[in-house]
Amino acid sequence: MTPTTTPARSILEDLRGDRSERPPRDIETAAGLRATLDAELLAIRSVPARTSPLVISASDVTHHGDAVDITHATSGRLRGALIGQLIRLVAVGHEIIDPFDDALRAWRLDSPSPTLIAAYADLDANGRARLATDVAAHAASLRRALADVPSAWAVRTAVRARVPLAGGVVVLHDVVDLVVGSYCDASSSTVLLDVTTSPIGRSATSLLGFHAFVHCLRTSVVPLRVAIFSTATGELISRDVDETWLELAANDVLDVARRA
Repeated sequence: MTPTTTPARSILEDLRGDRSERPPRDIETAAGLRATLDAELLAIRSVPARTSPLVISASDVTHHGDAVDITHATSGRLRGALIGQLIRLVAVGHEIIDPFDDALRAWRLDSPSPTLIAAYADLDANGRARLATDVAAHAASLRRALADVPSAWAVRTAVRARVPLAGGVVVLHDVVDLVVGSYCDASSSTVLLDVTTSPIGRSATSLLGFHAFVHCLRTSVVPLRVAIFSTATGELISRDVDETWLELAANDVLDVARRA
C-alpha cells in the first residue's frame, strides 16, 4: 500500500505509470479464483438453504472501526452524492462553472435516493449554503487531482458490477467511481479509482481489495492498480494488484459468507 499526497499532475497519470513497466495482461488468474470460490461458497451456503442469494458489497467486507465514519451522516451522504456527479462531469471534460449547481442538476437527473431527496428538501437556506460551500471545497480538490482526463484513456465512471457466484447462491455487488484503461491491451493497463469525501480510514485495504477482486471476476482480467483518493485530505493510497492480494480479497468474501 502506497500513501502519497496529491501530486502536481493528474493522479491518473501517476496511477497509470510508465507503459514500458506494465506487466503482461493476466487472463488466467480470474478463472482459478472463481473455481475455488464457487466450491467454497457452495460448501458454506448449502446448509441452511437460502431462498434468495446472499448479496455481498464492499461495506460487508470493510471494517467499521474507523474513529469517524462521516459518510453515514446525512450531510456527508449528500456531499458524497454531489461529488460523485462532479467526478462524472470532470472525467468527460465538462466545464464546471458552479460546482454545487452543476452537481445538483446532474444529481436530480440521475434518479437519486428518495431518502437523500427528502434530506435535501429538509435543508433550510443556511443548511444549503453550508452544503454548497462544502461541495465547492471538495470539488476544487477533485479538479486539481484529476486535471484533464484524455478520452484515449477509455475512461468509465460509476462502473457497476454484479457478479453471481456458485450458481447464483452468492452475488457480489460493487461500484467503482473511475476506471481507465483497456482490457484488451497486451500489457495490464486498467486502473480503478475510488473517491471519498471523508478522510481515508483503516478499512482502505479491504475496500480496495474488494474492488480489484470483483473487477477481476467481472472482466476476467486482473487490473493493473487500484487506488482511493480523499477530497477531504488530498491523500492518495494505491496498490498494485497481484494474485496473492486477490486471494486475500476472496477470503474476505468467504468470511462474510460464513458469518451470514
